[in-house]
Amino acid sequence: MLSKQKLFALGFQHVMAMYAGAIAVPLIVGGALHLTPAQMAYLVAADLFTCGIATLLQIMGTRFFGSRLPVILGCTFTAVGPIIAIASTSNLATAYGAIILSGIFVVLAAPLYGKLLRFFPTVVTGSVVTIIGLSLIPVAMNNVAGGQGSADFGQPRNLLLALVTLLVILLVNRVAKGFLRSISVLIGLFAGTVVAYAMGMVHFAPVADASWVSIAQPFYFGKPEFSIMAVCTMIIVNIVSMVESTGVYLAVGKAIDQKVEQKQIVNGLRSEGLAIMLGGIFNAFPYTAFSQNVGLISLTRVKSRNVIFAAGGIMVVLGLLPKLAALTTVIPNAVLGGAMIVMFGSVAASGMSILSEVDLRKESNLLIAACSIAVGLGSAVLPQMFDQLPSFAKMLLQNGIVSGSITAIVLNIVLARKQGESVKGVNVSEVPQKV
Repeated sequence: MLSKQKLFALGFQHVMAMYAGAIAVPLIVGGALHLTPAQMAYLVAADLFTCGIATLLQIMGTRFFGSRLPVILGCTFTAVGPIIAIASTSNLATAYGAIILSGIFVVLAAPLYGKLLRFFPTVVTGSVVTIIGLSLIPVAMNNVAGGQGSADFGQPRNLLLALVTLLVILLVNRVAKGFLRSISVLIGLFAGTVVAYAMGMVHFAPVADASWVSIAQPFYFGKPEFSIMAVCTMIIVNIVSMVESTGVYLAVGKAIDQKVEQKQIVNGLRSEGLAIMLGGIFNAFPYTAFSQNVGLISLTRVKSRNVIFAAGGIMVVLGLLPKLAALTTVIPNAVLGGAMIVMFGSVAASGMSILSEVDLRKESNLLIAACSIAVGLGSAVLPQMFDQLPSFAKMLLQNGIVSGSITAIVLNIVLARKQGESVKGVNVSEVPQKV
């Protein structure tokens, strides 16, 4: 049984692992729509608050909602472009109206989607989890260099900071035991930030400027408005997120050595739908299972749902206290990148572990794994190759996880894979169909 202090430390470590991704979406959307500083501050606070609530909904679990897996929910990057497009052509109220209705769609469509899990045998599951890890590695490397578009991108000092952070994490994992080993990423982030401060790369101005308290307000940007095209667009966004989340659930199951059943995935997706509705009500964003945290679970081997519960609570508090939230933003991108290398690499390694259970001497298995991983990684590294396609196709294919998953599923069907193969060790034909 973990003490409260240990739960807080482990939960805070998970928050740090996903924090950059969590606040990037509101900053990108707010900047593109030329929101005022006050509106931007609200957007970040509301996003963190809703991230926390969404994660708690996922963890607690009821008969119909919550996967009860150690999964953290965060805003999906897939929604960035569509939200900006909808708000630019109409207004933010229309974007949030579309988000609310698309959340209802996810809740209602989750049971039907669950019936498609027969198309996720072990070879598909292993390929998808591998794609998740590999597609995140370019994100890690961008941060290692200082963050895409930063003035000092690729400067030696950024590379040095990333290396120091990575070495500290590896050293702690090598020499420490027990609790200290389980918070190796948090120790690495702290050590890297201290070194960065000594180099004059840590600035506390955002902390001084942030307010102490912020309460998330329903319909902060006005009462929701509705447009059929906007709603259809956001539904497509969330279908993409459902596929991505399925891969994350299966990856988490591998990390905690637990069989993930169809009902868990359906209930998890229902929770995501509810979280998406909350995002629309509080003027935040659509939410999906965050793959960033899977690597942390694989690395630390801490499988307790209580840790993720603590992380959800911390995010709620950060959403209510912007000054504390701003304090976590002083960590340089290069330090985050150093930690991401080991976390995202762990996800890819988990996928390879799943594939090791598959007989790759069979040509069909080899083709499924090879082609899906190549397509997924290619889409993640070079998404602009789809820029000339219609917006619907572009939205699907520019997401490496989704394009790779679709490739694996289609090849599995075409190559006549047997339908009774296990999903994370569970024979889908034996999974209860009642949801």
